[in-house]
Formats: sequence, structure tokens, C-alpha cells
Amino acid sequence: MTPEDVVSRLRSGMTIGIGGWGSRRKPMALVRALLRSEITDLTVVSYGGPDVGLLAAAGRIRRLVTAFVTLDSIPLEPHFRAARERGGFALTELDEAMFMWGLHAAANRLPFLPVRAGIGSDVMRVNPWLRTVTSPYGDEEEFVAAPALRLDAALVHLNRADRLGNGQYLGPDPYFDDLFCEAAGAAYVSCEQLVETAELTKDAAPQTLLVSRHSVTGVTETPNGAHFTSCAPDYGRDEAFQRLYATTPWPEFAGRFLAGGSEHDYQSAVAAWHRDKDKEQG
Repeated sequence: MTPEDVVSRLRSGMTIGIGGWGSRRKPMALVRALLRSEITDLTVVSYGGPDVGLLAAAGRIRRLVTAFVTLDSIPLEPHFRAARERGGFALTELDEAMFMWGLHAAANRLPFLPVRAGIGSDVMRVNPWLRTVTSPYGDEEEFVAAPALRLDAALVHLNRADRLGNGQYLGPDPYFDDLFCEAAGAAYVSCEQLVETAELTKDAAPQTLLVSRHSVTGVTETPNGAHFTSCAPDYGRDEAFQRLYATTPWPEFAGRFLAGGSEHDYQSAVAAWHRDKDKEQG
């Protein structure tokens, strides 16, 4: 598929899960394709980074379900913060572990899973709808009933994939992308490189085969498709461009880098910006 093919399967009002973690291995080419569409009124489920910032700034989010929204080297995502401060969307903020077990519950088609995370914290205060359950085995221990995070669709980015939907990460962390895919009614994988199936295990450990074809609906090859987030070992975070993103008013940033009709337009605009920056620095 192309990124545009993926977005053509999505609809306004959907619950969309976005893989990656903070400013690391985000499916940014798919997010940018989503921004070029008219899709809006989304519930976004994400360990948030610039994916959330872009969609929030563009007014596409109705509700955000997250444990944090960060650019990593910039602690709080500024466009997310600005949208939240002006009341641009509703927020459900969960503990990181509760979020993970919510994905596990959805992947296993369960309504909830009991977790210790959240007990005694303000998570319960700011989410008064959360419920607790008591162990039925005589010890009467109380747990949070972490609700299933069921997704209409999931978007994730991996280093390599085959045309069948098997996906591989080669960096230091899987970032729960497999759970996002398994928790979703449809899952779309963007990748740095499409390879033959045999190539996936030729020079990498089997445990790097994170996503299985049974949970994937479509695959799109998007070289540099996580930019400006990192996609180790293929490339690191584009820190200079991330600083530009973080310090540029949204209309100016969108007009300069997101106004084109394709991912190629975006990548060309970024390359031109880097050339101009290099010239300025001599």
C-alpha cells in the first residue's frame, strides 16, 4: 500500500492507536498522510510524541488517551501543550503500566485486566470512572481494573517488513508495537525497507520479528518514514529539525512542511531546510 491507501481506509470518529514511544520510531509518514486528509474527530491512543503534537495542533483529536506526550530531548511536546491549554480535546491520562495492560486486554479480547499500577496515585483521582476489583482467591487484595484499549486501527513503523505483513525492529526496544497491532481491528505497518521474507531472519535474531502477518492489514514502504523521530539503527532523531518544529508556530510549520500533496514533498522540504541551514553555518 501507499500512505494514501492506508488513510483511505480510515474514517472520522475512529479510535486510532499510534505505535512508537515519545520521539522514537513513530509512523510519521502515515501521520502526515492523515494530516493531508479531511479525517478528524479522532480518539488517539499513544505513548505520545510529535504524532500527538501534529494531530492536536491541526485540531484532529477529540480525545487523547496517553501516559505522556514528550519529544524526549524536549520534555513536554509544545504543540500538544498549546492545544491542551486552549481546551482543544479531552484527555484520559493513565499510568504507563495501566496503558500497556489496556492494550494487552484488548489484544486478548478481554474487557479489562487487573493491575497494581495506579493504586494510591492521582491516576484514580483524575479518572473517577476507573474501577477496582478484589481478588477472588481469599487474599482480598484490591487491583485497578485497567480497561481494554480497543482500537479501530493501529499505525506503527518498523525497520523492515515483508509484503505479507511480518514486521521487524532492529533497534533497542519494541515499544509495544505488537500490542497496538493485536489490539486493533485493522493494523498498518510502515517500514524503512520492504524485503523478502527470508531476509528477515538472515542476519537478525528471530525475536526481532515483532509483528506477525496475522495481525496486519497492510504494509507501506516509507524510507525515512519516522522522521524526525529516531529509527535506530537506520537513523537517529533529527534534533535540529525537532527544535525547529518545537519553536515554530503551527501555521508557519504546517505551511512550510505539510502543505505539499505527498510524503515526497515533505522530505524535499526538509532536505532544502537542512541545505539552507548548512549554508548559513558556513
